[in-house]
Amino acid sequence: MWDWFKDWIFSIIQFFYGFCHDWGLAIIIITVLFRILVAPLMHKQAKSNYQMQKIQPKIQDLQKRYANDPQRQQEEMQKLYAEAKFNPLAGCLPMLLQMPIFVALFQVLREMGQREEVQDYCFYNIVPNLVMTPQQALEVGFGTFVPYVILMVIFAGATFLPMVMMQLKSENTQQRNQTLIMGGVMSLFMLWISWSSPAGVLLFWGASSLIGIAQNQITLAMCRKEDARKEEEQVIEVKPVEVNVTRKEKKKRPTKKK
Repeated sequence: MWDWFKDWIFSIIQFFYGFCHDWGLAIIIITVLFRILVAPLMHKQAKSNYQMQKIQPKIQDLQKRYANDPQRQQEEMQKLYAEAKFNPLAGCLPMLLQMPIFVALFQVLREMGQREEVQDYCFYNIVPNLVMTPQQALEVGFGTFVPYVILMVIFAGATFLPMVMMQLKSENTQQRNQTLIMGGVMSLFMLWISWSSPAGVLLFWGASSLIGIAQNQITLAMCRKEDARKEEEQVIEVKPVEVNVTRKEKKKRPTKKK
């Protein structure tokens, strides 16, 4: 069943290759379609992360206040989640639902070189061989290795860029610094993984991450706009009503006729 699913995905890539006559562009088209497919899930995930960022100071306050009473802390956490209309599972569920598609695409791109029906996988004149890894490209020559380095940097940097961008506006300096350090360490780890990954995988993951960053920023902009609208409505509701009191004009007394 799983092999059939992977063959079906490869057939879709071949279908788009028939239109554009380039394997790299076909992979990018598939990536865009994949991102459109999971866009509603990613929107919910980004919205959940935004809500979590907003209530993070209150969560930390509860953790300090009830540090010696875990049961009371949990109860207060649940009340806070209910008031903020925040579901902790909302950020994890979208990721779990899209994982089968991502894993299948990842495996298909890694196994493209094993398919006998196609021998030449290239991305125009930019990447000569999408099956080749950066390690293999360096053995060919530095000129061949350059585009693979660019894919490696995009692959590593774009993976954790959304997390870092969100923490840059955080008021918690300690948490922000920890996140930046963790993002840097994980980016180095991704560079190590990309060293032995085919260029097709790096192209897919890099393009997917960049599109994901754009989707995330759009969602955050929508959330901030919604918060600003609610704040304006609250200001209007609490603003006292101003009543203009005008003096009535005195009626002129009729003049007595002589």
